[in-house]
Amino acid sequence: QVHLVESGGGLVQAGGSLRLSCAASRTIFSINTMAWYRQAPGKQRELVARITISGSTNYADSVKGRFTISRDNAKNTVYLQMSSLKPEDTGVYYCNAVPGFANSWGQGTQVTVSS
Repeated sequence: QVHLVESGGGLVQAGGSLRLSCAASRTIFSINTMAWYRQAPGKQRELVARITISGSTNYADSVKGRFTISRDNAKNTVYLQMSSLKPEDTGVYYCNAVPGFANSWGQGTQVTVSS
């Protein structure tokens, strides 16, 4: 089990950028795939970006070309750089492994994009 704490969210205008961070309580070097998920109001949580231990990445079509996921195993941290934000990117963003550890879902960080 790993404790995950997300940060970096906020209120931003459409077209703006944010960088989210996810700090893990222990090494993530042994976790093959880490990901960012988001849950929009009234919708189910969805996976938006994933990264393997080797650095391979994969993105949901809705964020491809705008979001970049990265990981720093030495710092036990996963990042999500978001640019060209759209109102539909609004939601609570969480990080977790793939598949997600049931007991590791944190509070998430709120991202609100105004039009």
